[in-house]
Amino acid sequence: MGILNLTPDSFSDGGKFNNEKQALVHAGKLLAEGAEIIDIGPQSTRPNAEFLTSEEEIGRIGNIISQIKKEFPEALISLDTFYAETVKFGFNEGIDMINDISGGQYDDKMFDTAAETRLPYILMHVNPSYKTMHDKIRFEDITLEVNRYFSEKVSKLLEKGVNDVILDPGFGFGKTVDDQMKMINEVEYLGWGRFPLLIGISRKSFIYKPLGKSPLDINEETQKLHLKVLEQGAKILRVHEVAEAKETLMQFLRKK
Repeated sequence: MGILNLTPDSFSDGGKFNNEKQALVHAGKLLAEGAEIIDIGPQSTRPNAEFLTSEEEIGRIGNIISQIKKEFPEALISLDTFYAETVKFGFNEGIDMINDISGGQYDDKMFDTAAETRLPYILMHVNPSYKTMHDKIRFEDITLEVNRYFSEKVSKLLEKGVNDVILDPGFGFGKTVDDQMKMINEVEYLGWGRFPLLIGISRKSFIYKPLGKSPLDINEETQKLHLKVLEQGAKILRVHEVAEAKETLMQFLRKK
């Protein structure tokens, strides 16, 4: 899964792809490097980011989804939003899946909308409100906490008829460095193996801050962690550097 941020304020690539032409070129680059899914994000969720309404998200997306589908019909597109109305707009434009960082907690219509559209739904573990999403919480056992959360949310989704669920443990959102490294080491225990697991650790601070590096200078360390989570059963890597992640995937497949 290659990341396409449409935001002017994302921490590592803000403003690079926030017009239709630039976004289309970058989508083509991600696909050429080996991405199978393009994850379109109209709103930054970094700490202290600008908060957008659904209407502002839709305005920022414009025709980008339909243009990518027209230019690259083989591409799968996920839409990174916590708004049901943005999902409805994206559905009409041709998205293939919903990537909701909020687990349905920031818009109480999200689960119903996922059911109505019948799109695959990416369920991420996160703190219960937008204002607290980055508040660091030290859990007694992060793996047990994430699985408890997944169990509760998945039950609600299944009740509503949402059967295609992908689980994201939420690296970079309200977790200590220690807890995130514990999750890396215990990926095989997350989600019980029933649903595909998505791992999004690209340019995350729990990797670069302890090393005293910038988010753009940790590719080697990130690929080592990518290989580790693949070996434990992760199915999707959400990344900025697609070519490097693709090579890691090929390395993993050769080892198998």
